[in-house]
Amino acid sequence: MPEDEIEKLYYSIGEVGEIVDQEPHVLRYWEQEFEVLSPRKNRAGRRVYTEEDVATVERIRHLLKDEKYTIEGARQAIARKDASTETASDLEDDLRALRSFLVELREQLKE
Repeated sequence: MPEDEIEKLYYSIGEVGEIVDQEPHVLRYWEQEFEVLSPRKNRAGRRVYTEEDVATVERIRHLLKDEKYTIEGARQAIARKDASTETASDLEDDLRALRSFLVELREQLKE
């Protein structure tokens, strides 16, 4: 299997910088500005980014560079997206619970 096709579990700050076309010092700055971006550090103290971290960096880069958001505007946009994701998840759980209740009620009415 060629090396490019192997999915990695962790990426270094340099690799993430290449993926999003940003210098590592920019990524370190974004870590300070965005709470959602906090890659773990390995035993040597080096940052290790997961796929989720890389996706977050790509989203931040898109908002700042492509959409021309300010840091504060990008922070708010990410917060709005996180809030809507939580709301959708809660709604899905509520709908499942409602469905279970209605199925149980239907079974009781049949008796």
